[in-house]
Amino acid sequence: MEDDDPYLWLEEIEGDAALTWVRERNAETVAELTADPGFEALRREVREVLGDSARIPYVVRRGTHLYNFWRDTTHLRGLWRRTTLEEYRTSDPRWETVLDVDALADEEGVPWTWAGASVLRPEHRRALVRLSRDGADATVVREYDMDRGAFVEDGFRLPEAKNSVSWIDEDHLFVGTDAGPGDLTASGYPRTVRRWRRGTPLEAAPVVFEGSHEDVSVRAWHDPTPGFERDLAVRSRDFWHSERFLLSPDGTAVRIEAPDDALVGVRRQWLLVTLRSPWLERPAGALLAFDFEAFVQGERSHEVLFTPDERTVLEGYATTRDHLVLETLTDVSSRLHLLTPSGSGGWSRRPLGEVPALSAAGVTATSPAEDGENAEEVYFSVSGFLQAATLCRTVAGEGDVETLKRAPSRFSTEGLLVRQHFAVSADGTRVPYFVVGQEGQEGAAPALLYGYGGFEVSLTPFHSAVTGRAWLERGGTYVIANIRGGGEYGPDWHQAALGADRDRAFDDFAAVARDLVLRGVTTPGRLGICGGSNGGLLTGVMLTRHPDLFGAVVAEVPLLDMLRFHRLLAGASWVAEYGDPEDPRDRTHLLRWSPYHNLRPGAGQEAGGACPPLLLTTSTRDDRVHPGHARKMAARMRELGLPVHYYENTGGGHAGAADHEQAAYVEAVVHTFLWRNLSDDGRVPAKGGTKPAKPR
Repeated sequence: MEDDDPYLWLEEIEGDAALTWVRERNAETVAELTADPGFEALRREVREVLGDSARIPYVVRRGTHLYNFWRDTTHLRGLWRRTTLEEYRTSDPRWETVLDVDALADEEGVPWTWAGASVLRPEHRRALVRLSRDGADATVVREYDMDRGAFVEDGFRLPEAKNSVSWIDEDHLFVGTDAGPGDLTASGYPRTVRRWRRGTPLEAAPVVFEGSHEDVSVRAWHDPTPGFERDLAVRSRDFWHSERFLLSPDGTAVRIEAPDDALVGVRRQWLLVTLRSPWLERPAGALLAFDFEAFVQGERSHEVLFTPDERTVLEGYATTRDHLVLETLTDVSSRLHLLTPSGSGGWSRRPLGEVPALSAAGVTATSPAEDGENAEEVYFSVSGFLQAATLCRTVAGEGDVETLKRAPSRFSTEGLLVRQHFAVSADGTRVPYFVVGQEGQEGAAPALLYGYGGFEVSLTPFHSAVTGRAWLERGGTYVIANIRGGGEYGPDWHQAALGADRDRAFDDFAAVARDLVLRGVTTPGRLGICGGSNGGLLTGVMLTRHPDLFGAVVAEVPLLDMLRFHRLLAGASWVAEYGDPEDPRDRTHLLRWSPYHNLRPGAGQEAGGACPPLLLTTSTRDDRVHPGHARKMAARMRELGLPVHYYENTGGGHAGAADHEQAAYVEAVVHTFLWRNLSDDGRVPAKGGTKPAKPR
């Protein structure tokens, strides 16, 4: 299997043989799971909550308008629309449609999905609209007149690629795209940046910045903030190391000498540096503020805006014109803090908003480039597992917090309780996890354990009406594991599971599973696990390494072949996270936990049980994680006689679904599979829950 892979043909994304195989597997899975009497109810309920017209329309300010992208039962692909703050404050705002993506898709016969827009400041009349074909990462770019509601004839246009674009002024752009041989990195992202003038061929645009073929990507952008106009560029050498530059008018690139593993932001006069390793006698996880111009000249005096401790870390920050909002986590629960610089040096700090325990809060929008009061606006949201989101607005420096919108709870929370526990991993590390389930549950309940454990991603408390309807209301218990590899305790928590140390993330997840059983929350036969992308790698490892701990396994858009991931689509960009299969030292540990290479006949029996059934889901249009990972895993399991279901959505990209109809169908497939394998009678239960079953 290492050197002679019999299923390489399944990596031909749109090969005739591969697609025939996909259709056959889809037909088998659909025939079995949709036949369950509860499938259609699940699909209908998920579709209802996804299209709920009462959910919060989150906005971003551009000039006098608040913009929102909206999907509902009438607009599957969505509307880009706008309103005013005065209207937005009402219970039923009047919206002006800027672009109807459904109408555009119908008119052009292309399944377009919205991928965002870059708007020219300060007039906010022109936009570079990004459209994705069926949800892929690759996009086309078209210039759009926002006042006329029409694409600009003979305007800027880019063909489908993993494009990067930024306005310089009305007649010039910074562009990273696939303009010909040598323009892309090994990961499929732009290697060069061109300065493109309106009315000239892209191929003739001069290259103003470039990296190497082995880099992940390069990009450049223009900051038009009055008084602080700058051209900036970044060369991402790998996923965790980047070089930043100030592009001078004469074409030279001046290196901004911050640590290459730090997160760096330039905001007006400030250079903001979030450390991933110690520097200037400051610890990893600290946030430092420098005067930008002085820093470029070599000065290193700075203000320390945040210092982590063993329980509290910086999750992120947002800026207004004159303030900073910090988002912090203490044992994976959020807090918001408003920082204000004083004229005499230093920054004052005060809490922003009220955040209940075991909840999440985050800034949804600021508009530091606007004028007057709008430049100090902060929109932030607060929610929790059982607490639907509340959207608030404040003007930094004024103190008052206005509640703008409250989302309805789309599932019954009666009798449900959120708890946080800590499991002890194999090396003695305490690993937090959240449990959402019935208070006073007697006996073991079907439980669904979700994890990710990679790329410094934190899994904070979140309100999911889909999980509430499809799982909690039917008597299931939901669990989130905050394992190493994530960012829940800062850079050290992530770096503890990098490369050859990835086993720590897997050990953490297994420890949480065992702790759930020890606490009587569930039993191995009633415990399902689910993860997507890197989380799909996690659940794949659990299948091959700890099959005795679980009754069902779901891997969505997963990485599974860890000896070839670097050769498939964007896979080369993740070598810094996992290791390089071409390096014999890294290949050893990658082979040790590559799920595709660790499947064995009778898998699970050596651990005292049968191999739990696996559901693999992916998308033909996923151009980030190659669908070949899931295809080959399913084919190999079928060859070995191991229980596997496979479903590949034709669209959807890495999200797995391009619209609410597709998303509802995939969610119904996943939850039907879980209930059939974890419930007492092997069927999707009606609302009201399941009875505790005997241990299996």
